[in-house]
Amino acid sequence: MKTTIISVESPLRHPRKLVWALLKDVHASRELAWQLFVRDLKAAYRQSFLGYVWVFLPPLFTTLTFTFLNSQNILSIGDTPIPYPAYAMLGTLLWQNFVDALNSPIKSVSVNKAMLIKVNFPREALVLAGLGEVIFNFLIRLALLIPVLFIYDIPITSTALLFPLGFLGLIILGLAIGLLLTPLAMLFGDVQRGMGLATGIWMLLTPALYPPPKDGFAAVLAQWNPVSPALLTARNWLISQPTPHMENFLIVAGVSSIVAISGFLFYRISMPHLIGRMGA
Repeated sequence: MKTTIISVESPLRHPRKLVWALLKDVHASRELAWQLFVRDLKAAYRQSFLGYVWVFLPPLFTTLTFTFLNSQNILSIGDTPIPYPAYAMLGTLLWQNFVDALNSPIKSVSVNKAMLIKVNFPREALVLAGLGEVIFNFLIRLALLIPVLFIYDIPITSTALLFPLGFLGLIILGLAIGLLLTPLAMLFGDVQRGMGLATGIWMLLTPALYPPPKDGFAAVLAQWNPVSPALLTARNWLISQPTPHMENFLIVAGVSSIVAISGFLFYRISMPHLIGRMGA
């Protein structure tokens, strides 16, 4: 039988032990994470008539709406390197991937509150299960994107092999922010309620549905927006366009990786206290 020693001493006093314990629990939680992933996937669409169609309906309707507004000159999108419907579809899917990664740890902890209170298990399994769902949903959405690329005769070259790196960069960025927000979201309901509003505004400030602005305040916002270089680089890799934002992408990817690791440690340290609050 495994013996667990509980100490009141802060784990931050032994960072090496903290990181090693985190890695051990991540490795040990793989099977549980898979079981939670399968369970959540079945539960999400069990009583849904449209089932997995809901995964790509939001990006589809967003693309159709902006395509209509652009075609009627209600919005002035400007020139895009590929036909606008395909450009908007790809940008929307990448943005949705980032938002899913951001929301995944918060959603996983919220859904499994009762289990967290009653059962002692590696809580990292919840994060891994949420990431599995993020990747699964994106693969389903690719079924919508691939026909669009063929319809508009967009060539796929060797640069598309780098596309998964951009996709991974968006996941790491979203996960890093989500892990830092999870403890706050468990303590304050306003965080979860405000996520939809915040990400909606954030999307409009991100060049996902329009080319990156070259001047003005919008260009400054896009330059300092951490999602912009990852999204633009990933999209340009897939559609064989130059990648002028590569340097910023590498910076964002590196910083996001460090923040994600720190977020995992923050998540690990804070969860016992949060569970105590939830069970009180």
